[in-house]
Amino acid sequence: MENTNNQSWYLERVLFLIAGSFSLIGLFIANFFSPWGLLLNLLVGVNMVLFSSVGFCPMAFILTRLGVPKKCGSDK
Repeated sequence: MENTNNQSWYLERVLFLIAGSFSLIGLFIANFFSPWGLLLNLLVGVNMVLFSSVGFCPMAFILTRLGVPKKCGSDK
């Protein structure tokens, strides 16, 4: 595992934070309100598979436009 600086939030780290948060929110909704909350988990999973297979992720595109650096320690 790579030793990273905890003060720099690069793209992959932010993507994992967002995907994990949405997944937990979907489980919370499914557990307490409606089974349709599992649809949010499905969408997160499909997005992760899409990103790993073809390299395209809508959230990565948005975060890059917002200025989140692509790699730890990079300027852009």
